[in-house]
Amino acid sequence: MAMLTVRNLPDDVHRALRARAAEHGRSTEAEVREILAAAVTPQTRVRLGDAIAALAQTAGLTGEDVEALERTKGKTPAEPLKYPLN
Repeated sequence: MAMLTVRNLPDDVHRALRARAAEHGRSTEAEVREILAAAVTPQTRVRLGDAIAALAQTAGLTGEDVEALERTKGKTPAEPLKYPLN
């Protein structure tokens, strides 16, 4: 594991850390680890399914739209247009 040294920590911040650690029944070092982990760890994971559902809602897709897309599964796509059109 990595080690970290914090220099020039003000005395009042150190006292507050020690007090907070005592409230949580941890050492000051363990409290600092917990604070750092909470600060850099996302509160919730982004779930792909939720993100896609939110995108569909934003786009205004309905259940009927999804059913129409499902009916086209496995079918050969149309040939792309060629320019210039004659």
